Amino acid sequence: MKLNDEVIGHIARQLQMAILTGTDIIDNLRMIQLKEDNGQLYLDPEYIKIASENEKKMLEEAEKLAQSQDN
Repeated sequence: MKLNDEVIGHIARQLQMAILTGTDIIDNLRMIQLKEDNGQLYLDPEYIKIASENEKKMLEEAEKLAQSQDN
């Protein structure tokens, strides 16, 4: 089986977020949920929804922290 480009892109975003936030990427990678179709692995639709919400929250929190440091 091969990873679909969507999965590879998601892993890259997870790595970027880990670097920016100083968090451990291992736990984030363990949470990834995949589904198989025609010999490829895709992100599970429910996981995509949850991951998007978490990324949005993290970015909002980073923005708040940046604004508080500017004041």
